[in-house]
Amino acid sequence: MFKGLSHVAIAVPDLEKAIDRLATTYGLTASKIYENQEQGVRLAYVELGNSRIELIEPTRAEGPIAAFIDKHPAGGLHHVSLYVDNVPMTIDALGKRDVSVIGDGKLGKNAHGDDIAFIHPKSFLGTLLEVEEAPPEKK
Repeated sequence: MFKGLSHVAIAVPDLEKAIDRLATTYGLTASKIYENQEQGVRLAYVELGNSRIELIEPTRAEGPIAAFIDKHPAGGLHHVSLYVDNVPMTIDALGKRDVSVIGDGKLGKNAHGDDIAFIHPKSFLGTLLEVEEAPPEKK
């Protein structure tokens, strides 16, 4: 079912400032900036070989990332994402184990158009978990 770590997501109030800070202070280079209108975010990835850091900034006043930034104005760790073989099958299997899926199991899409879903923190050790369709090389 689970194939590995996709990314750790950090919500930030200003994406460009976060990208600059990681480059200037840590020597980390971010990818191009993507926009995911469905999720209401702009994002960039820092590739780390076998995983990534995802920097996410809200693009609208409502939504989960905007709400997170309202509570944590400086930003912070938002979620952990794990690769899976098949998101719908994973959500179905986890639902049978009394795992709480956010959005009643409705799938979303990431910035690349791949299936994603979110598991409620109460079902994953107090941490928001994203499950993401693994690319072919990770399956």
